[in-house]
Amino acid sequence: MKESNTKSRSLTELQQAELDALDALADEAIDTSDIPEITDDRWTLARKGQLYRPVKQSVTIRLDADILEWFKSHAQGRGYQTEINNALRRYIAEQLKRSG
Repeated sequence: MKESNTKSRSLTELQQAELDALDALADEAIDTSDIPEITDDRWTLARKGQLYRPVKQSVTIRLDADILEWFKSHAQGRGYQTEINNALRRYIAEQLKRSG
């Protein structure tokens, strides 16, 4: 069976040296001329979560019945648990924005 290419690999000494050299550069010294500017129009094409899939953890949580019913009735084709997760993620983002 072929070994998966998704496994973590250690960097070679040369690769690590190249990364260290880049890390030592000031932002202004890095040539970004070949990278297009991100405009609002380009952001409309962005898709969240296409590459990153957070690890899910099963938990038991006690919620008020009316809260649970609301999420179940407003799930819009996705599971209510996904909607609860999204609501919690938005709440955390808002709190981080306020404190940061």
